[in-house]
Amino acid sequence: MTANVTDEPWDETDCRTTHTPATDSRFAVPLRGVTVDGETRCRHWHSAVDVLALRFDCCGTYYPCAACHAETTDHDPERLPRDRFNERAVLCGRCRTPLSVERYLDDGDSCPSCGAVFNPGCRAHYHLYFQV
Repeated sequence: MTANVTDEPWDETDCRTTHTPATDSRFAVPLRGVTVDGETRCRHWHSAVDVLALRFDCCGTYYPCAACHAETTDHDPERLPRDRFNERAVLCGRCRTPLSVERYLDDGDSCPSCGAVFNPGCRAHYHLYFQV
């Protein structure tokens, strides 16, 4: 997967990197990643609309992107099976509301709770997180 390192200004002052088994204590769900800010942007994806994290089925942990999973764990990724899309496996980084995969896929490019706009380019990567 090619990461999208944007040219947009990005303040890394309050960012954290967490590796297995630690998780980022700023979030109510288990979350890891590389240079993650308070709205789940990471070193790989940090534009204004990169504000979600996705839960990998292998470890039950949320990551801002697949590259963060690869860099901070010691295991191969496993995708959430289609028959479990009713489970909460998507986290809005803006309001921190967990969403079911069904709701995320149905609502498209914004959070149904706070209206935060998500990166529409994420659609191209669904296959990395979910068995679609």
